[in-house]
Amino acid sequence: MNKIFYIMGKSASGKDTIYNELRNDKTLDLKTIPLYTTRPKRNGEVEGVDYHFITEEEILPLKQRIIELRSYNTIHGVWKYLTVDSGELDGDKVFNYLMIGTLESYCKTKAYYESKGLKDCIVPIYIYVEDGIRLQRALDRERKQEYPKYQELCRRFLADAEDFSTENLKRANIEVQYENIQFDECMKRIKAMIKEQIEKTN
Repeated sequence: MNKIFYIMGKSASGKDTIYNELRNDKTLDLKTIPLYTTRPKRNGEVEGVDYHFITEEEILPLKQRIIELRSYNTIHGVWKYLTVDSGELDGDKVFNYLMIGTLESYCKTKAYYESKGLKDCIVPIYIYVEDGIRLQRALDRERKQEYPKYQELCRRFLADAEDFSTENLKRANIEVQYENIQFDECMKRIKAMIKEQIEKTN
């Protein structure tokens, strides 16, 4: 059975770095399923790798294949994020995939594939970092942007507290968290889990 390893975590938890490390690990051979977004591309982001960057008008042709769609009212306007079924799991070949998103998008994507009879195909990887460390990391990252968006940083920080609340994590059956303080140790745990899951399906 195909497996989708789904990375999620609060902003500045390091989930993007972990995602990229897993994506580039040839021993894992994970295919990626990028999300779509209408938000502006950040410095260093690559089209089709980090996200598919689209306009509001380009959402309509995707309507029949949208798994979930989230809208965020930012101080820069409404930014949308979409998960789109591009048919990756419909073929006969068994591949293992990597995705990144929010707890909400994880839950909706999981429910979508379960409705198609693909139970237990999505494996959650929840990245955790203490809030004070996260906030400092977020500030350091934003300062490197050509046009820092500090108000948006604050909005996301507060929204994460609600989105990844203990109650929501429990409701989503997220029982394991990977603390990203010592990066190498965190990656070691995650890769060991992924290899174990892959071995079970072979």
